[in-house]
Amino acid sequence: MKLIKKLFKLVSVLFILGIIAGVGLYCYAYFSPKLDIKNANQFYIYDDKNELVYQGSGNNEWVSLDDISPYFINAVLNTEDKNFYKHYGFDIPRIAKAMYTNIKNGSIVQGASTISQQYIKNMYLDFDKTWKRKINEAFLTLRLEVQYSKDEILEGYLNTINFGQGNYGIENASQFYFNKSAKDLNLEESIILAGVPKAPNKYNPVTNYDATIKRAKVIAKLMLNNEAIDNDTYNKLFTSEIDIYGKRSENNLNMLMYYQDAVKQELKSLDEIPDSLIESGGIKIYTSLNMEAQTLMEKNINNYMEDSDIQVASIIVNPHTGGVMALTGGTDYAKSQYNRAISSTRQVGSSIKPFLYYSALENGMVSSSTFLSEPTTFMFSTNNSYSPANYNDKYGNKNITMAAALSYSDNIYAVKTHLFLGEETLVNTAKRMGIEGNMEALPSLALGTCELSMLDFARGYTTLASGGYKRDLTFIEKVEDIHGNVLYQKKHNDNLVLNESYTYILNEMMTSTYNSNFIDYNTPTVMSIASKISNKYAIKTGSSGTDCWMVGYNPNMLMMVWNGYDDNSEMAVKDGTISKNVWVDTVENLSIEKEWYEMPNNVVGVPLDAITGEETNDNNRTSIFYYVNGSEYKDYNTETVFKEMYEN
Repeated sequence: MKLIKKLFKLVSVLFILGIIAGVGLYCYAYFSPKLDIKNANQFYIYDDKNELVYQGSGNNEWVSLDDISPYFINAVLNTEDKNFYKHYGFDIPRIAKAMYTNIKNGSIVQGASTISQQYIKNMYLDFDKTWKRKINEAFLTLRLEVQYSKDEILEGYLNTINFGQGNYGIENASQFYFNKSAKDLNLEESIILAGVPKAPNKYNPVTNYDATIKRAKVIAKLMLNNEAIDNDTYNKLFTSEIDIYGKRSENNLNMLMYYQDAVKQELKSLDEIPDSLIESGGIKIYTSLNMEAQTLMEKNINNYMEDSDIQVASIIVNPHTGGVMALTGGTDYAKSQYNRAISSTRQVGSSIKPFLYYSALENGMVSSSTFLSEPTTFMFSTNNSYSPANYNDKYGNKNITMAAALSYSDNIYAVKTHLFLGEETLVNTAKRMGIEGNMEALPSLALGTCELSMLDFARGYTTLASGGYKRDLTFIEKVEDIHGNVLYQKKHNDNLVLNESYTYILNEMMTSTYNSNFIDYNTPTVMSIASKISNKYAIKTGSSGTDCWMVGYNPNMLMMVWNGYDDNSEMAVKDGTISKNVWVDTVENLSIEKEWYEMPNNVVGVPLDAITGEETNDNNRTSIFYYVNGSEYKDYNTETVFKEMYEN
């Protein structure tokens, strides 16, 4: 009897404490500042001219509950939270059922989030799973329920859902997928859209129609079970194919979303930006995006890659700041949201060679240093051998200059240089220039057998384009809250990591890739587009059989283009022209100053035979070779030294 009394007292105390806690929480929620749900988590993305190019939750497309199809509202409520109008933010019976189901199955197979809880999650930048975050979400959910009516919460939720393809909110989604207002959605269209938010990439009617319809049929069955539709209506659903529109009426660049995704990814890495944007009412993100560059790049990709299964990644960078002016991670964001410019790593091929030849200049070689271009097998002390080959087995069978080797992308010259310097030298130089990816010190590294992401590779190239300054490649210049308070400002660094004279000499050498004076036993690698080039650029190509690269720059612009298949299929020879033509048609038409680098005071130019590096009177074979003053008249027959080194 005493035990029962004690238990009764304990339960009574706990009950009273529960009531006090509940009242306290309610008062906390009631007297807290009112959440600005209409502006919370707004993403305003601006280009380099401070023009608005994107709104993350589409505030200008915010529609009232009365202007949303009842079919869609009904489908969402039955899918996400059928007791929405009955609970106070937390569906306790549903939570208990979900816990029982998950414990029974030994894994999380069922969730119990209400629409109110999901709405709070939609106001965050990311969904980390910490307890602190979950407790904070619970408090915010209570505030939401206390401060707003159910209709206001539902309206806000429907206007901020992520429907994929960069569409936030039901009006944006309805216009994009079906070319109609949200109020005009029919039952089938409503059920389709109600299924998308569960996995916007998987259940996307543009790219995964069959999976989307399969998901829609699950929702339709749920609605039937909940008596939201009758059996006759259910049986008539999805008996014929549904028309999907999949276009935007304004700013319809289907590659621009790759840039915007990169912006959001960078945003998450900034410590200055709060985890939740609820209190700040949204943010304004000012970027380096140049809409002219983005539009031109996309136009030329479409021109040369129409009806092609080949994929593309491309980036345009401002070498003065490291700001990314344009970017695409694929040919069509609607079909694939995978960002190949950031997330993919590919073999870079011969486009690695400028890093090697900068190392050579820094370690005593010059632009006229010669190696013998002939079929060569390299033997090592481990009894291993390596037999690289030139493209199409073209060899000079004579000593050629570094400038000629760059012009033809001669593999024998590159490997000899690599071994002559020591295999770690190229790795160390590339790391100093900003490349962070894995590079093994192997003989084949000189031919670009390493796999790098485009963003990483472009960071290294930007160091060359900037005249030797390592820049952080970024998309965001500044972030403000909705009231104009600066939350983040990019700090521009001027970290000189290369010798400016050697960098200038290398950049001059890289113009040999389209210089007709180098035509001899071989042809410069970008001679096929030389007629389109009216300005001076440092250019290098690269290929690996499965990858084609084109890189070119001047002091004000660097552009890099990659082409290849996602499944690593072999590229045809003709496919190598795509990246070249996309590059040249973009950079030549950009309204950016086409100036060249100022020659350092300690650099001199000497006219010599382009191939042999010897004095000549033949103007058709003459090229200007640049040297640090005093090094122009030394004997640079490096082949002799190389042979002596390996004989010993």
